[in-house]
Amino acid sequence: MGFFERLSRLIRSNANAVLGAAEDPSKILDQSVADMQADLVKLRQAVATAIASQKRIGNQAEQAQEQSQTWYARAELALQKGEEDLAREALARRKTCQDTALALTGQLNSQAGQVESLKKSLLALEGKISEAKTKKDMLKARAQAAQAQVQLQSAVGQLGTTGAMAAFERMEEKVEMLEASSAAAGELAGADLESQFAALEGAPEVDSELAAMKQRLSGGSHQVSLPAASAPLADGVQKVKVSEVDMELEALKRSISEN
Repeated sequence: MGFFERLSRLIRSNANAVLGAAEDPSKILDQSVADMQADLVKLRQAVATAIASQKRIGNQAEQAQEQSQTWYARAELALQKGEEDLAREALARRKTCQDTALALTGQLNSQAGQVESLKKSLLALEGKISEAKTKKDMLKARAQAAQAQVQLQSAVGQLGTTGAMAAFERMEEKVEMLEASSAAAGELAGADLESQFAALEGAPEVDSELAAMKQRLSGGSHQVSLPAASAPLADGVQKVKVSEVDMELEALKRSISEN
């Protein structure tokens, strides 16, 4: 395949693609029916011309036949008058008219066949045009419905990515995120508040216990009497030093503060 042939085919294919994309079914249907109507007018004119030609040939054939009869009568007249040469000439003219009439009759038969063929074509075209007119409105309605469906599908396909629907979905997600953040902050604040109240509720018990312990150790209103240094202790019990108690008390304070 040559380069120019390939280039020509490529150009034709691109042109056909452009034309196909630009075609409007409704307009093409209307134009097609209009073209068929124009063809119908031309065919009617052709049929009328063929019929007129048929009539003209028929008239010419009749005239030739009449002339043939006239020349035959003249030949008889000339022969009756003793004009043999004139009679011979009349018969020669009669023969010419007969040949002409025979040829015209053949043309007339051929023309009649053409007229009948044109009439059948005319009737067929009229039927096709009538059918096309009936289908045209239906096809136009189907084309419009199909185009509307395509536009609807295209619009639906774009709802999730562009336009107002996309903005609406973004705002919906943002509101959900704000609600989740608010709920999390509320849970954290509630937990912190509960811990604070628990600490407050537990503090008086620790303070009361600590005060009672201090009172016992320092000798408050209900002083706890300790045995004298010289007094003997029970078997197996050793004397407790105050410094050891203070150390244990400090350790207990630290334990309570850490908890």
